[in-house]
Amino acid sequence: MRVSNLSDGAAAAFEECGGATARSRVELGAVAKKHGNHRNHRRRPLKIFVITDLEGAAMVFTFGQTRDNARPHPAVEEAMRILTREVNACVDGILDADPKADVLVLDGHGSGGILYELVHDGARYARGVPHPWGLDETYDALFFVGQHAMAGTPEAPLAHTFSSKTIEYHKLNGSPVGEFGTHAYMAGTRFDVPVAFLSGDDKAVLEARALVPNIVGVATKQGTGPEGAVSLSPAEARRRIRAGAKEACQRVSKRAIDPLRLEPPYEWEVRYLEGHEARLEGFLRRPGTQRIDSRTAVLRGADVLDVFGP
Repeated sequence: MRVSNLSDGAAAAFEECGGATARSRVELGAVAKKHGNHRNHRRRPLKIFVITDLEGAAMVFTFGQTRDNARPHPAVEEAMRILTREVNACVDGILDADPKADVLVLDGHGSGGILYELVHDGARYARGVPHPWGLDETYDALFFVGQHAMAGTPEAPLAHTFSSKTIEYHKLNGSPVGEFGTHAYMAGTRFDVPVAFLSGDDKAVLEARALVPNIVGVATKQGTGPEGAVSLSPAEARRRIRAGAKEACQRVSKRAIDPLRLEPPYEWEVRYLEGHEARLEGFLRRPGTQRIDSRTAVLRGADVLDVFGP
């Protein structure tokens, strides 16, 4: 039986209930919610959260192009210009898929990676917003632009996890994890938001696909070492990013990518590089943290925002 004057979600729920009036409105509503949310989701404009970083952009090969102590070196500004245009290409791809999409871009590079006078008019921009930076359950997907691989990844250019100067590694529940995995688990576990797109070096793309097999990945360069890569031209990288972002939105609309989730409890381990042991003291001030040795500590908790937060 099909009820033509009901919404698709409500009609599907009515059919699952067999059209019977004996079931309570509460039960019918619960089934309608299961059927209806993703259909209504597809009718409203897409809402996409984009996290940017600088090290994964095309033609960015050395830390001298990315670190704040190198400014105002022209090479840093050039890298920022390349990244900004890659972000704009991503926004273009999202708007190609849905001209009414709501796009929020977080400048995620530590010292800032975007040249603000060059940004796309079709998005909003965030910087200095408390964790989790405005991300919530209303977003349809999380995108990454300019991403690098986690610390310790072989032949990965500019690989690090949160700090290229001070941190040796992070582990989540005993397994090494990078910035991508940390944000992806937080988005999926806390907000039910999937990660649908990543652009960056080829090792970052592989890292993302290991966790999210259906993600759309665009490799801007092939890593050959800690500060070495063979890169696409900036223009070609932008073309691929735009096409990839559009494809990612189409997958999101089809519900083809699941959120990345992790069940509690959580153990978040950090180890600092030699010579930076003093930074461990700040980490140890967080509730639930235990020292392992002079350079290593682990934080335990049941809420991903408490564990992954600053």
